[in-house]
Formats: sequence, C-alpha cells, structure tokens
Amino acid sequence: MSNLFNSTNFYDLTVLAERNNFIPPELYQKHNVKRGLRNENGTGVLVGLTNVGSVKGYSLEENTKIPVEGKLFYRGIDLEDFVAGFQCQNRRGFEECVYLLLFGELPAQEQLNTFQQLLDEARQLPAGFTENMILKIPSKDIMNKLQRSVLVLYSHDESPDDISISNVLRQSIELIARFPTIISYGYQAKAHNFDKKSLFIHPPQKGIGTAENILFMTRADNRYTETEAETLDLSLVIHAEHGGGNNSAFATHVVSSSGTDTYSAISAAIGSLKGPKHGGANIKVREMVMNIKENVADIGDRSQLKDYLWKIIKKEAFDREGLIYGMGHAVYTKSDPRAILLKKKAFELAVEKDKAHEFQLYKDIEELSLELFGELKGEDFVICANVDLYSGFVYELLNIPPELYTPLFATARIAGWCAHRIEQLVSDQKIIRPAYVNTSLPKAYVPIHQRVSNPVQKIAI
Repeated sequence: MSNLFNSTNFYDLTVLAERNNFIPPELYQKHNVKRGLRNENGTGVLVGLTNVGSVKGYSLEENTKIPVEGKLFYRGIDLEDFVAGFQCQNRRGFEECVYLLLFGELPAQEQLNTFQQLLDEARQLPAGFTENMILKIPSKDIMNKLQRSVLVLYSHDESPDDISISNVLRQSIELIARFPTIISYGYQAKAHNFDKKSLFIHPPQKGIGTAENILFMTRADNRYTETEAETLDLSLVIHAEHGGGNNSAFATHVVSSSGTDTYSAISAAIGSLKGPKHGGANIKVREMVMNIKENVADIGDRSQLKDYLWKIIKKEAFDREGLIYGMGHAVYTKSDPRAILLKKKAFELAVEKDKAHEFQLYKDIEELSLELFGELKGEDFVICANVDLYSGFVYELLNIPPELYTPLFATARIAGWCAHRIEQLVSDQKIIRPAYVNTSLPKAYVPIHQRVSNPVQKIAI
C-alpha cells in the first residue's frame, strides 16, 4: 500500500468522509424513516409478495407482537414435515428441496431422478476454469473467491444476458450444481497457497448427491460416514431458504428487478451473505465458545459457565458487544425450527465422534442464556436459540474448516436465491426503487480561489 494512505493528509480525508456522511439519528425519527426496513414494533416493512418461503415467529394482535413457536415453510410445506419425510426413508433431502423451491411442488421419484441427473451433469467447471480462475488466483476468503467465480462464469455462458425463464432456469441449475465444486476447490487453493498444505483436487462424483460431494471434494481421503453425510445434507436443507425479507434474498429481488443477468444478481446475493450480520454469525458463535473454553476453568461447572456468560452480557468479556451469539432472532421468538432440527442431529453426530461433552457445552450455553435473560429482562421476556448456535458446532464435528462455514451457507441458500429471482422475473417487472429523504441544506458554489481549508475535527459517530 502506498505511504500516502498512511499519511496525515489521508487521515484528514477519512475524518472528512465520516463527518460529512453522518446523519443524526433524530432525523430518521423526524422523517418517519423505517431504518433497516423495520417498523417500530420490530416487524418488517411490507415490500413485496412471495410464494417461495415464509417465516412465522409471532402473531400480531392490535399491532403487538405475540410470541409463538417458530415455523418455516418451503412453498407452503412445513420444514419439519419436509425433513421428517425424507429422513424416515433414509434419503437425502437437499436435491428434493431445491426442486421444491425452484418449481413450487414436490417431485415424483422419476422427476427427482431426472433433476439429480441434471445437477450431476453440471457439477464440472468449464474447461480451464479450475486452473485459471481458482488455482492461479487463490483468495484467503472463499466467499470472495465464490463471488468472483460466479462473475467469471458469465464469460463461459453463450447466452449470459438472456433472461427468459428457460435460460435463467438453466443458469440456476448450473450454479446450484457448481457451488460445491467452487467452494471445495477454492478452499484447497487457499489451504495450499496460504497455509502451505498439500493440494487435493478431486473431481465431483455422479450419483452421490450434493452433501456427499462436498465431503468427498474437501477431504484428502474422500471418506465420510453415513451420519456425517446425513448431517451435512440436513444443514443444507435448513439453510436453503428463509423468506423474501432476509438481506440476501431481498438483494436478489432488488438486483433482478433491474433486468440484469443471473450472474450479477447471484453475485450480489453472495456479497450480502458474506457480511457478518447475515451469513457469518456461526463463526462468531465458534469464536465465543473458544473464548469461553479459554476463560472458564471447568466448562462442565454450570455456575462457572453462567458467571462468564453474565460477563459477556455485561460487556466485560469476549468482544464486549454484550451479545450471546447464537441466541435471539429478528423473527423467531419462542423457537427456531432450524435450531431444533440441527440440535437433534448434532447430538447424534457428537455421540458418533465421542464429543457428547462438547454438545453439552452448547446445550448449557443455550439453557443458561435463557436463565440469564429471564433474570435480566423479566420472566415475560422471550428469546430462543437460533440455528447459528449449533451450525458451527456441526461443521466443527464434520472437520469442516471455518473458512467454509459461510460458503456452505451460500451453497444451500442459492436454491432460495434462484427461486426468488425467477419469481421476480415472472411476477413483477417493476424495478425496485424506494425513496430517500435528502437532509442536506442548500449550499452556494464557491470558486476554488476563494475556498479556505478548515481544521478537520473528528465527530463521535
């Protein structure tokens, strides 16, 4: 980096940028701006319609939120019923889930077989892509590599800008099939170039499914157990969709409404998910748990653990943000159905890995956090564990490196993104363009020879 960027002059520019882009919080109230597209009661501002997925975490009575048990629906089907349906037959569910989200109905066995063949045919990357795009240009961040790879795939498409539903569907299926390959190879390139580990490039296999391919391509020996495959498959299913209002799905709607190509829209969604406020929460859970292990003498002692969790809440420990990561959700109140499903599978995997004591730590964090928030905010305060509390633990049990946590989220969620993109193109061709209030005062133009440099003073933001 140039020394100019470390100079006093550049510091002054930074202060100017902060000072002249600061909008006082009271102006948002004055102009009745829905910050974060949230109403005063915490509900989301209604901006569109969707049939893809829906999240139920509360009911409204006279504009007041009433906590209820959480429910997540894919195309109107309860997620818990969907999961029970394929698990009771010892089948994988992700490919069936993708079919449901894209086409709006459950496939018959023959339809599912054909769809799985389409995915298998599309898993390979274009000729030269692995060498030129991934291995020669490694990235320390796999989400960055995934986003760039998606944009480069535009150049390998003979009809990249055709937004007919047939073409967008073809592009969607290819991207859904290729995400596991891209993130697996992206991780191998990162591990080889930056961590000095051996490089393993295993070609995707036909007939084994998405979860198995991820385990096959990321592991040096290609080996995995049935429970590992079942657990990763479940994780993909429960992360595949979460309604049109989550940040990355909304980004997909916004960008798609402009009429742009599929690669640009999906790239925007990846950029959204990369943010720690959206897709990186399970990494924060892992960091918090590591911090707890370092600072609690006996993690099996619930009183010691509770004391340290209290310090975290009081901003005296960990990152001093006052948050118990993995607890609470913007929509869910009494329960997060994804957390319930993953918690059960996490226990099964922990027993297989002889890590039941590790599972107990996460369970204790959940239970003690509920106690602490009840003591702090009153018995009527409602909060629940969210899916991130157990997803990072599951990935750790699967020996999946932390660099792949958020890319795995993207590998699942692209099913929902593509479904939302198709829905936007079919149902609503109007470009999304909300309004902003300009709060600046009129200023006169001053000729350059009359301008005076004012002292730069940093403001509290």
